[in-house]
Amino acid sequence: MQNELILKVENLHTSFTVGPLNIPIVKGVSFEVYKGKTLAIVGESGCGKSVTVHSIVQLLPRNGRIDQGTVTYIEDNEEVRLDQLQRYGKKMRKIRGENIGMVFQDPMTSLNPVYRVGDQVAESLMQHFKMKKKDAMKEVISMLKKLGIPDPESRINDYPHQFSGGMKQRVVIATAMICNPDIIIADEPTTALDVTIQAQIMELMKELQVKYNKSLILITHNMGLVAEMADQVAVMYMGRIVEYGSLTDIFEHPSHPYTKALLRSVPVLGKQEGELLETIPGSTPNPLDCTVGCEFADRCEFAQEKCRIKDVPYRQLTPTHQVRCTLFEEHPEVVK
Repeated sequence: MQNELILKVENLHTSFTVGPLNIPIVKGVSFEVYKGKTLAIVGESGCGKSVTVHSIVQLLPRNGRIDQGTVTYIEDNEEVRLDQLQRYGKKMRKIRGENIGMVFQDPMTSLNPVYRVGDQVAESLMQHFKMKKKDAMKEVISMLKKLGIPDPESRINDYPHQFSGGMKQRVVIATAMICNPDIIIADEPTTALDVTIQAQIMELMKELQVKYNKSLILITHNMGLVAEMADQVAVMYMGRIVEYGSLTDIFEHPSHPYTKALLRSVPVLGKQEGELLETIPGSTPNPLDCTVGCEFADRCEFAQEKCRIKDVPYRQLTPTHQVRCTLFEEHPEVVK
């Protein structure tokens, strides 16, 4: 089925309690994920991308909480409200792994250095499906083979430090995929790897996604990677999605000044000698300072006084493309 909806996030607000302060980190985020498609969430570090996906699977730290909004997972036409499940309850633990897998940024923090690799990957099968260890190891060997790890029959007995960075990340991907989940969340999955291995890992993930019809949520700041992987793109800045659309919408018709700045910052081959790479002026503000108006105003060349003193609504530019910017106030369609 084309465009089969599998995950819907609506008006998600997440905050962190620090002493007497309640700091909003995710502010009104909404997006949809479709079966077999890739949604890329892009933006600078500290813009709330990881907190957004951690909210989906209830992996927030103890001082984090979802204040409002809905996260709905659709399975066999049945809707499950993930935001209403207990963080460590039986249902949520079942969904994490069986239905939604997670690939974290640094494989060394995902793998336990004192346990053999095979045991760590097999643990999910034994936990979720009550599979015997012997049978689970057969599945692990098969998955590691699919992921291009040579001699998996022997390597399941090795420890993480005996693997290279790229091979460790393949093991992390195996852990995320071993229970055959519908959705894979990849949070900066190649940041700790060199450029050549990055390309191999992402090519592998794309191949597995297409072959097994998996949905992928890709968290990244690499716009080149987005161009190769994504079907939909959500551009995020300081806890809000400032532009949302198809890959074509974002790359051929970028509308928010922040989106345009990100695209201009991508290194381009063939630059003249001495020509500098464009950067975005300033830095991301303190979340406590982001109260009213557009959070990007102080870094935006088009900013006006109204950008700082009034809430900015979302405008529907096309059926697939929306933007949060006062430059489009002449458009009558407002996304609720």
